[in-house]
This record gives sequence, C-alpha cells and structure tokens, in this order.
Amino acid sequence: MSQHAPIRFGVVGSGWRAEFFVRMARLMPERFQCVGVVTRAAERGAQVEREWGVPTVRTIEELVTAVGPTTDRPEFVVVSVPWPVTPEATAELVALGIPVLAETPPAPDVDGLRELWAEVGATGLVQVAEHSLSMPSHAARIAVVDHGLIGTPTSVQVSSTHLYHAVGLMRRLLGAGRGDVDVRASVFTAPLVGPRGRDGWTGATEAVDAWNILATLDFGHGRSALYDFTDNQWHNPLRTNRIVIRGSHGEIVDDTVTRWVDERTVLSSPIVRRVSGIEQNLDGFDLEHLSHDGRVVYRNRFEGARLADDDIAVASLIDAMGSWVRGDGPPPYPLADGCQDHLLGLAIEEAGRTGATVRAAREAWADA
Repeated sequence: MSQHAPIRFGVVGSGWRAEFFVRMARLMPERFQCVGVVTRAAERGAQVEREWGVPTVRTIEELVTAVGPTTDRPEFVVVSVPWPVTPEATAELVALGIPVLAETPPAPDVDGLRELWAEVGATGLVQVAEHSLSMPSHAARIAVVDHGLIGTPTSVQVSSTHLYHAVGLMRRLLGAGRGDVDVRASVFTAPLVGPRGRDGWTGATEAVDAWNILATLDFGHGRSALYDFTDNQWHNPLRTNRIVIRGSHGEIVDDTVTRWVDERTVLSSPIVRRVSGIEQNLDGFDLEHLSHDGRVVYRNRFEGARLADDDIAVASLIDAMGSWVRGDGPPPYPLADGCQDHLLGLAIEEAGRTGATVRAAREAWADA
C-alpha cells in the first residue's frame, strides 16, 4: 500500500472485539490511528479513554464530524456492536457517506440481511470484517491452491472456526460464488473436558456434555464442504484445528501438500512457518513468513509488531480497508460476501435444528 500517513479509523462499540482494532493502532501508530470510539454511556467512555488511550464520543455524528479538539475525521469506521445493532449503525454511517467495516455478521438473521442489503447494498460503502482468510496459515493454503498445485479444488473440510467464518473460508478455497447451496446437518452430544475458556484456564477436571455439529454443504458443480465444530472449540486445547482441501490433482491436509507431478510421481511436502526468537535467535518472537518448496507463500507485512495470527488478520483488514478507501487497492470483503456467509451459517444451524435439508437460494446480493 502507498501510505503517506497513518490510516485513520473510528470504532462504534466498546466490547471485546472492538478492542482488537484499537489495539492495532496502539501497537503500530505509524500505520494506524484510531481517532475515536463511540460509546453510548459517558461512564463507559471514561473507562475506554483510561484503558484504551483513545478519545470517545457519544454519537456516530460526533465521531464522523470531528467534534472535539483531539479528534480527526476518520477515513472509515469499524462497527463492532451487538448483532441487532449492526445494521442500524451501518445504515447511519452510510447515510453520512462514511465507508464502513462491519464486524461479522452484518445483520442478525436472514430478514435482517435482506433489509440491510436493500438499504445500503447499492452504495458500495460497506465491507465486512471477515478475518479468517487473512490468517497467515489460511492465506498460505489459499496461495498454494491459487498456484494450482492441487489442481481444481473440489472439497473442503473445516474443523476450526464457526459458521460464517468457516463458510467464508470454504467459499474462497472452492471458488464458489453466491448461488444456491444445499445444507444438511446433524448435532451430537458427547462428554468433553473444558480446561480453557475465553477468560483462561477453568480448573475443570471432569468431562461434561458438549455439542458437536457436522454439516455438509453442496455448492454444485462437484464442489462440497464438510463443517465440523464443537462447542468452545476456539478456546478448548483438546480440540485442535483441522483443515483438508481436496483437488483434482492432490490435497492439502493441515500443513502438508500432496500433489501429482507426472504419471509416476506423487510428492508430499510441508508448508513451513518461519518464526524468529526461538532458542539462540535473539531477534524476538515474531512471524516472518510461510513457505512451500522453497517459495514464500505468505509474508508477514507487520513483522516487528510481534502479533498473534488473529491480530495479524485484524491488522490486514484495517490495512486493506485503508488501501481501498484511498483508491490503492480492491475492496477487502464486500457486504455481498458477508451476507452470503451468514446466510449459509444460518442454514447450517437450521439444518442441525430440524434435521431437514435446507436450500439456501440465491438472494438479491448474489450477482453484486
């Protein structure tokens, strides 16, 4: 990105996920500047100012009109509020002509998605903060697939993240658009120890019933996906990540690429992560790049900030959004794709709840 000044953004909301965006500005002030956070309550605003080190205002209008001596007008605004409030805040910003990066999902249900699209879809001002594709390991796998090493991708199995995040990854790897999809699902319950949660170690020592949902998605034209997610899988170290990408000439299983070379040769080789700061490396712990067969397939553009993978993905979204609003890059993740991801995530839940096949038909955003 051609960057002459830090990317200026604001945030609507002050919850757990909102802080991820603000933290990137705090860690990389030469790249990003959070000009302000909207909190409805003055008491919460004072807390945010004290703990996050950013100014706060009470309304969206104050944020985007640069009210206050320390606030600059944002180039775009991140909306990170409860699901039912996201469409309302998004529409208010669009009415003011402000580009929006809406946290996932952009609306709570199918009716909400349709209403939001009808109201703001044609403006082209709304992007969705789908960060899974920007995770370094996923980005490296996407690069391997795009290089054609496993031929035409035909199926994806994801046991990692949930619903719309997993769907976005599936669709990108398969090259699936926004057409009709048939979804089938089953829900199972089985004992599982939960040693960690969002707040850290739980102290649990006994297994309790945990649900697991298995779903298949038929995208047509020979493309399919398997979704496998267990309650609290984000945090529970007893359920590791797993991804399989199968193609006409090979497959990727986690970080191992198996591919056809010629009529008598099949090779397997790993995607290798290079990290500094291990043993006698004194450069500090940081991701440098991921490579495959001597070729770098992902390079960390934020080396030096010492970010976790999720933070790298968030920083990538902010950076891509800044490039887009400045006319230096493509839109990072259009609203149409965010709507499609959540549409299919809701279909997975419905199929699991009812046991019936759910047809997610083409919606108004399909050809956007």
